[in-house]
Amino acid sequence: MKRVTGLGGVFFKTKDPNKIKAWYKKHLDLAVDEYGASFRWTDLNDKDAKVPAYTAWSPFKDDTKYFSPSDKPYMFNYRVENLVELLKVLKEEGVQIVGEMEEHPYGKFGWIMDPEGNKIELWEPKDDGF
Repeated sequence: MKRVTGLGGVFFKTKDPNKIKAWYKKHLDLAVDEYGASFRWTDLNDKDAKVPAYTAWSPFKDDTKYFSPSDKPYMFNYRVENLVELLKVLKEEGVQIVGEMEEHPYGKFGWIMDPEGNKIELWEPKDDGF
């Protein structure tokens, strides 16, 4: 079973998400929206390359609880295949699962903790949901 297939996103805390998005837009020309920016790419393993893939860049307000129970100012999101099965395997391996899996039009999400207290978001993407 494949586990991580790529980087899904980088999320970080900031005092003023709108100000930081404007700075990145002005100085690095990121095409930002209310959530941050999405980087579109093609999965080289997809021989047909019919659906583009995305990696998210998202600043969060510094008092967000979304990264909890981690107290770190960042969270990585990894693209995975078969999230339901992967969460079962990780639980069997003794990995701490955080919360319940969620399903949205753009994919399934689950969360785990690493041994140093970093919350990790796992995403089984539906890139065409963007």
